[in-house]
Formats: sequence, structure tokens, C-alpha cells
Amino acid sequence: RTTMAKRPREQELVPVTLVTGFLGAGKTTLLNHILKSKDHGYKFAIIENEFGAVGVDDGVLKEATEDSIVEMMNGCVCCTVRSDLVKVLKQLASDRFKKFDAVIIETTGMADPAPVAQTFFVDEDIEKLYKLDGIVTVVDAKHALQHLNEVKPEGVENESVEQVAFADRVLLNKIDLVDKAELAAVEKKIKSINQQVTILRTTQSKVDPKQLLGIDAFSLDRVVKMDPEFLDTDGDHEHDKSISSISFKFEGEVNIHALHRFIEELLADKGADLFRHKGILAVKGMKKKFVFQGVHMLVSGRFNPEHVWQKDEVRECKFVFIGRNLDHDLLKKGFEDCKVSKDLRFNVGDKVLARRGQGYTAGTIIGQWKDSYAYEIELNNGITVWGPEDIDQYVKKDDVWGPEDIGQPASG
Repeated sequence: RTTMAKRPREQELVPVTLVTGFLGAGKTTLLNHILKSKDHGYKFAIIENEFGAVGVDDGVLKEATEDSIVEMMNGCVCCTVRSDLVKVLKQLASDRFKKFDAVIIETTGMADPAPVAQTFFVDEDIEKLYKLDGIVTVVDAKHALQHLNEVKPEGVENESVEQVAFADRVLLNKIDLVDKAELAAVEKKIKSINQQVTILRTTQSKVDPKQLLGIDAFSLDRVVKMDPEFLDTDGDHEHDKSISSISFKFEGEVNIHALHRFIEELLADKGADLFRHKGILAVKGMKKKFVFQGVHMLVSGRFNPEHVWQKDEVRECKFVFIGRNLDHDLLKKGFEDCKVSKDLRFNVGDKVLARRGQGYTAGTIIGQWKDSYAYEIELNNGITVWGPEDIDQYVKKDDVWGPEDIGQPASG
């Protein structure tokens, strides 16, 4: 198919694109690019699946598009919430001619795409309404090999391998983070799993939507040849039970500097086992939402001008961790410790000691919660400094001036 023009919907099945890929590969980023594109001519219904009980990606998507978004929570679409997928698809179809031309399903990074794809061939009602147009798998070039080569316990699936095996298109993403030798090794591994798949190299998941949508690429014959039990509805699969998710959500705000410190300490200790972490945060002293995400040791976060807290919007924080052998109590406490839940110790006009290098310098509080900083402090020498957190490590009471406090050698 060479054109992306809209089709006569009353006469044809609604095309469905399944977007899969391991945790943090760039699936939601890809969806954002597709939804913002003007080239494809489609009006979409988006089905978003989250592994945890708190959704984050839908908050990003909803601010980027007017397309319909349905979120499926607290389970993997390939197993625990699979029946919900059938229900959602049937509900969407009830007035599909009014709302959308095509469907995109973004699975959780822990999903095996086979049971999801199977839905379009074993449910008679779904088969009369939809057609599976293609499976697009996003692969993180930086971390792919460690997941594709991972040896799982007997009977446990390696989801990243299944995602590549069933792909009609592979987006080899984050190629800017690897060298040519690493890129070649990843592509060789992908081809060893799925020899016929088309590989598209990308950065930030940027790709022409025409290479992914309306491609009529899914072949039932190929899949059945690869997996003879594909249409067996009695079959089951097992996830790695050492992998879990923990989610947080609360009304209120966080101190972003306390959060940065917590995440840095966490990654230094548990980075290899922390597959994915992401959140949308209300930061004290800031009008913009802080969108935060990470994969293993790689972390990024920024105040996005496209995501601003509205006057009538409840300021809240949502965060999700996914990884192996997670200490849920530790993560919960660490995140909650970043919440701004009490008044600051010092008021404007109070005399304090501000941390400067290895010591402290006397000054006066002249502001609170400006640009996410707890304190704005004017030192006695006229210099303005900032106290990121309300703890003695940065700002403390000016009651005793001694050599330790002011960072000067003792005088005779």
C-alpha cells in the first residue's frame, strides 16, 4: 500500500497497529510523534496499557492530541487485562464512524505481543470489526542486548525476544547512544530472531508515520509457521516473577532537588535492576509539569512548556518504578520523603548560615520557593545564593558562629 489516504470506513475493517517494545524503548515517544504528525490523515483511538496501578504515559499523550485515549491499568494486556482489551475494542466500535479511522494499541513493556495479536483472530466479534495492520516493535539500541540475551528460568518467557519475533517493523531507537559496532551487533541479534523484519534506525523514535501505518504487513501465515500454537486459546505464558512494579500517586508537590538526590542514590545502588522509572510531578515553586523518565542508569527529566498546571487542575504527583527484586517499602519511603508536606523552618528576614563550598556563610532569607528552590538567600557580602532543600546540609540556623560554621580557620 503506497497511500495514507482515508479509506471508506463503512466498507472496510478498522486497521489496528500494535506498538510494543521493552521497558523504556521509546513507545510513548513514538506515539507522540505519530499523533502530532499531519501527514497520515488518520483520527486515532489510542489504547494505552500500563503495567502498574498508576498511569503516567496517558498524561503525556492527552496533552499532545485530541484523539481518543483509553487507558488499561494494573496489568499486562497479554494476560491479566486481556479480556478488558476485547471489551474496550467492542465499546469503541459502537460509534467508531464518528470518532476514529484507526486504532493504535501501546502495550506495556512486559507484554508478549502474541496473545494480543491473537485477539483479532479468535474473537468472532473483533474479527468482524478490526484487522491487525502491523506489529511495530521499538528496540532500545543501548540496552537491547542485555535483555535479548538474558537467560530466563525454565518455562518463563523472555518478552523482549517475543516482541522482536512477532514484529513487522522494528524501530531500532536511541542509535545516538551506541557506536557502529554496537549497532551492528544489535541488528545481527534482531535478524537472528526475525530474519524478515524491516529495521528502521531512529533517534527519539522519529520516523515517517507512513512507514508504520496502513502497511498491511501482519501475516498470519508467517506467524503460524513461526509459532504453530499461535491460535491456541488454551495456551498460557508466564512472566518473570522477580519483576514487579510499584506506583505512587498523591495530591501535593515535591521538592525536585530532594527527588534528584534520592534517584541518584537509588541508581548508584540498584540501577542495573531498575528497568524503568517515570513520572509526572508537581514541583513546588514551578508552574510547569516536570516529566521524568529513566531506563537503568540513563535518566532524563525537564519542565516541559507543553505541560503546564492549569488554575483549576489538582496539583499531584505520579511515579512508577518497574524492575527486578524491588524493595517496595524503600521506594515508597524515598519518594514520600521528597513530598513538601510542611512549612519551611525559616521565614523571610531570618538570619541563617548558607552552605558555601566546605563551610557556611552568614546571610538573610529574602525569598521562598522561587524556581523550585526552598530558599533565596542574600549573603552578608551581597551575593545571592539558593538553598535547594530545607535541611541543615544547605541552610541552618545562625545561632553560633564558629570556625566550623563559617568555614574559616580558627583565630588565636
